[in-house]
Amino acid sequence: MPYYASLRKEDPEVRVRVAEGLRRLRKAIRAEVPARTLDGDLLIASWNIREFDSRKYGGRLVDSFYFIAEILSHFDLIAIQEVRGDLSALDRVQGLLGSWWKYLVTDVTEGASGNGERMAFLYDSRKVTFGGLAGEIVLPRSKVDPDILQFARTPFVCGFKAGWARIDLCTVHIYYGEGKSLDPRRLKEIGDLAGFLARRAKVDAPPAPAAGAAPAPRASQGADNLILLGDFNIFDPGDATLKAITDAGFVVPKVLTDRAGSNMARDKYYDQIAIWRGKRFDTTDRGGVLNYYEAVFRPEDEALYAADIKPAKSGKPPTYKDWKSYQMSDHLLLWAAFKVDFAEDYLTELATPEVP
Repeated sequence: MPYYASLRKEDPEVRVRVAEGLRRLRKAIRAEVPARTLDGDLLIASWNIREFDSRKYGGRLVDSFYFIAEILSHFDLIAIQEVRGDLSALDRVQGLLGSWWKYLVTDVTEGASGNGERMAFLYDSRKVTFGGLAGEIVLPRSKVDPDILQFARTPFVCGFKAGWARIDLCTVHIYYGEGKSLDPRRLKEIGDLAGFLARRAKVDAPPAPAAGAAPAPRASQGADNLILLGDFNIFDPGDATLKAITDAGFVVPKVLTDRAGSNMARDKYYDQIAIWRGKRFDTTDRGGVLNYYEAVFRPEDEALYAADIKPAKSGKPPTYKDWKSYQMSDHLLLWAAFKVDFAEDYLTELATPEVP
């Protein structure tokens, strides 16, 4: 759990407000998310934390940092999008979480479409180990399409180990463009990336050994499993943008297919978690979208924050809904639990006489 001791230093009004919010938030999370254990299922999440950290409307309050840290503390490995060039906000949250929490970040993507953003993986090093692989994906030039378009924000892939599983995770923040479901550049980015990763996964996968033969050596030191996750800006599950992911061979866990959207209005499916299933790795029946706004920054809390809602540089005050999206986010958190303890399966296999 995050360190709450520093709350004692806050003004009594702020301390009470934050503590009450944390109590509601903890109760809401416990009702949806299984308790974390060091040897249990791996809880993976993806969260676009809006302009983390933006100074718009005066910047984030103490409340927001505690609430964000509390939410993150209930997961083992989190892909975070929209981390800004200044890492002080991420450092502040890490400080609340504890020294065993580590993060890996990209450099800032240059150019207007990069929006000054980084992407990050935050993980509990007591349960998750960095596997050594870290890189940003740049597509190779193609003979078919020599002027292939690179990503607006470079995808970030890292390798991790947890339990019996080695996992590569690739997090994205796909181009948004025009506010329509099938923006051509968005569709191309998703299709190009999913196809590229699928081809790599097929090359890395060793062929099945013949009966009685030893397993073939791997083509590389890659992981056994691959997860593609992040903000894809997908409007609807029936859109070609999601089909581009599944057509490449990725699978969206069943627990995440029948759910409400991940935006504040719950009608857009921007965020996704898709897997390229390898060996000794599987999803469970737990996962979903965590709507933290049911516990903090609720409609009935608007009066508590009236004095903190600062106008923009233009002088125009924001709506409470817009303001709180810069305190927490305009995205909700998407999560899924993955089985990584296969000791019993392995021992059962060894106990079978036919196994060489």
